[in-house]
Amino acid sequence: MTSKDQSTWEALCAFTDSTLSSYKVPGAVLGLLHQGEIKTRGFGVTNRDHPLDVTDDTLFQIGSITKTFTGTLIMKLVEAGKINLDATVCSYLPDFKVVDEEATKKVTVRHLLTHTSGWLGDFFLDTGPGDGAIARYVTAMADLEQLAPIGKVWSYNNAGFSLLGRIIEVVVNKTYREVLREMLLEPLGLKNTFFDPGDLITYRFAVGHHEGQVAKPWPLPWSVYPAGGITCSVHDLLTYSQFHLGEGLTADGKQLLKKESLALMQTPQVTVWKKEQWGLSWSVNDTYKTRLVSHGGGTMGQISLLILVPEENFAVVIFTNADEGGRVTLEVTHRALKDYLGIEITDPKPMEVDEEILAEYIGTYTRPFSDIYLGLLGGRLVGQVIYKMGFPDKDSPPPPPPPPFTLGLCEEDRLIVLDGGEKSSKAEIIRLEDGSIGWLRFGRIHRKQK
Repeated sequence: MTSKDQSTWEALCAFTDSTLSSYKVPGAVLGLLHQGEIKTRGFGVTNRDHPLDVTDDTLFQIGSITKTFTGTLIMKLVEAGKINLDATVCSYLPDFKVVDEEATKKVTVRHLLTHTSGWLGDFFLDTGPGDGAIARYVTAMADLEQLAPIGKVWSYNNAGFSLLGRIIEVVVNKTYREVLREMLLEPLGLKNTFFDPGDLITYRFAVGHHEGQVAKPWPLPWSVYPAGGITCSVHDLLTYSQFHLGEGLTADGKQLLKKESLALMQTPQVTVWKKEQWGLSWSVNDTYKTRLVSHGGGTMGQISLLILVPEENFAVVIFTNADEGGRVTLEVTHRALKDYLGIEITDPKPMEVDEEILAEYIGTYTRPFSDIYLGLLGGRLVGQVIYKMGFPDKDSPPPPPPPPFTLGLCEEDRLIVLDGGEKSSKAEIIRLEDGSIGWLRFGRIHRKQK
């Protein structure tokens, strides 16, 4: 490591430390892959009630980054001829159904990987422990309502990945966890990657925090393991990142996945907004001078983010253990991209527009998990979220509503949050064929009430 590389790394670590303090996040782990070299560092403590120093071996829940592991397994089975991306789900699971008959019949594996199934995706149902948990979850999906036509609108969907996990189980005739370990974790040497609390309890691990208090429960239901169940070390996730940036080889040179399959995962399949797209389980962003491939994760008070830059063989990952960690993950990874690669990510500026333009967006936008109200106050567009369900399961009580927030129009039919806990988040207005507003999308679509 050159003295310049060392000073850049130390500056990034100092920035991470100060950012944690600013947002009152108890702990974090930062990891970086650059020019073939891996750097890692832990910050803060694992648990405010029973504090241990966070080291670079501390295990964190990575939440939805798990979806890319599930996507990688799917591609492995595609190569083996056991899964076809454009085959219908019913061809593997004949009894599968959701409320909408057309979606039931037409949904494909590709729809699931690209979040375009259109049905309710925030379906957090604990079907109990045991090998049948995912199968029981998929049976319960029969009650999921359709929020948009199949294949028409991108909307982040957790339920689709539990469904993918069940397809994996059926075609291999083993549990999802067994398949993942045998086909991916063991070949890549990921020895500090776990699902069950009993497997990791002898290691140092982080707990989540919500408003300064330890967040409970810590475990995730077995039913959502394919969508967000992994707990791992930063070293394991960087090893996994190297695999996705490389030739599809294991450390001992064996071909685990064809390079073409890895490339397909990182190839845009559906457009979210202009050059912000989605591949096969990965977010793909071509807005900047080089492609960014990424995925974030969130559990009960643990927020993580992984960004890959394939053309630069670069990866940056950060784990945090508080709900406020979302701001930390963005600011730290953006700083890393700027310092190491000269990629500067900045928020779009809100435009000065007349009230009558903003007035078109006024209304109630609804989905089973939450409603969003948009209104005008003093010439500014203001939003209010009302939660109707809780997390991590459907019977959890809804949290209290967050404070109202202000939005600006940063381009036609795209909004940016200007303040509050979701500052810098973007939302899209999605129109129907007749030009009227159909949905407001904050990652998930909310249907406009007529």
